[in-house]
This record gives sequence, C-alpha cells and structure tokens, in this order.
Amino acid sequence: MPLPPDLPVIDHHCHLSPGGQGVGAARRFRAAGGTHLFLATQNYDGRPPATLDDYRRQFETTEQLSQRVRAETGVTAYVVLAPYPVDLVAGAIALGPDGALQLHCDALDLAGAWVRERRAVALGEVGWPHFPTPPGIAEVADAAFRHALSVAREVDCPVVVHSADLDAEGYRSLAAEADRAGVPRHRVVKHYARARVEPAAACGVVPSYLARRELVKEIGDDPAPWFLETDFLDDPNRPGAVLDLTTVPRRAAALAEAAGSAERLWGPFVESVERVYGWRPVPPGAGET
Repeated sequence: MPLPPDLPVIDHHCHLSPGGQGVGAARRFRAAGGTHLFLATQNYDGRPPATLDDYRRQFETTEQLSQRVRAETGVTAYVVLAPYPVDLVAGAIALGPDGALQLHCDALDLAGAWVRERRAVALGEVGWPHFPTPPGIAEVADAAFRHALSVAREVDCPVVVHSADLDAEGYRSLAAEADRAGVPRHRVVKHYARARVEPAAACGVVPSYLARRELVKEIGDDPAPWFLETDFLDDPNRPGAVLDLTTVPRRAAALAEAAGSAERLWGPFVESVERVYGWRPVPPGAGET
C-alpha cells in the first residue's frame, strides 16, 4: 500500500561520500519513498584526520553534501558531526595518547560549535572502537566520551553512540554515563543496534535499529522512541555496505502493507524525532515545526 503523503520516511543514520554515489544515492532513496536522512560525517580520504583543520574540512564536506542533497533531490539531510572514535587508535600512534585525546576533544568542541550555530543537529558518532584495542586506548576513549557528553550537555543536543553491541547491562551502563554527565537519557542514541532490546531494558537510551527485514518485524509494535537506519557507507570498495540507502523506505512500505495501515510508522519517523531532537519532521516543502 502507498505510504501517506504526510508521513516522513527517515533513515536515522547513513553516510554519503563525494567519492562514492553521493547525491545519486540520495536520489535513489527519494525515488523509493524516503524523505529525510540523518547524514553522519566520516573520513573521506581513507585516513584519520591529523589536525583540527583536517576535521574542519571533513565537517565542511559533510555540510556541503547535505546542502546538495536538499537542493538536487528534495530530501532533507540533517548533519551529524563528531570525530570518529576509531580515530583514537591511529591518533595514539601518531600523536601519543595525550595528543590524540586533545585533538579528539578539540574536534568535539568544533562539532559542538556547529550544533550551536545550527549547522548540525547532533554529535555523532561518539563512543568507543568496536574491536579490541592496544593498551591504554580504552581509557582514552572513555575520557573522550565523557567530553562528548559534556559538550552535548552544553549545547543541548543528542549524542549518537558508536560501540560494540550492547546487552541490557550495556544499555544500563550507558544510561548511567548520561546521568553522571547531566545528559537526558532520551538524548542518547545507540547507533547500529542489531538486536531488539526490550523497551524497559534500554533504560531510556534510544536504539537506532539496523533495518534488517526480520528485526524490523520484531520491533514494529514497540513504543517510541526508536529509529531505523541503514548505516549506508557509500564506499566504492564495499558496494551496498552496510544496507542500501533504499532499505528504510522499502521496509516502511512492507510494514504498512503487512499491517494494512501506516499508523505504527509514526512512532519511529515522527514521535521519536520529536522526543529525541525536540522538533517535528515534515515532508520536504512543508517546512519544519
């Protein structure tokens, strides 16, 4: 069944690259029925930034991509910025742990300034490398994450968390970190959630679920807030990774078809954005409220 024309269809986490499909992928997303993207920054030249100016240029590239997406496709692209937690591994080798942490915190401050200036809507991805790291990196990542939370508190924005998969204890620990930092739990989003978490077990942290077919069926009736995402990487060397950008609108259409109604989709696409970001998304052309 066709989706209602007043229903936003949102991919909460994806990447686009000027060296990949870029705006072309957003055009395919629009053709499939998508209306809004949360566009997370990434390292565009295959290596971690080594200076704050490197991060500034990276953020500017993300902003330029978002502007092109809106102008050329009609899709609304919200910018999400932060130094990637995995950068700390190479940074510690090149700059030493203290130098890597200082650069990371400076880049978080820069991202926070962009949020304050309304050039971005959230800090992300922040958190920890999702694989075993050399000695000392975990402590540096912990310190960087605490700084990310302090910036988010200061500029009053959500944080999008990159980490290994979380069980109930992991969500509880993440909620406790938010409490210590003074960041409301509902403004902490666990990106790349690959398994359903019972709403109570999430402890107020918001899962952004990878839009795999069976997982979407499992979570479809869960109360908001929760999101759907593809984590589309737009990497020419890894075509289609992680999920294609057309996946969320296709899953949305399938959910509506199976239920005979699109009513349940207002949870992830409208109520969740209102709860986490504080504003109501609307179809392109109608103006945000």
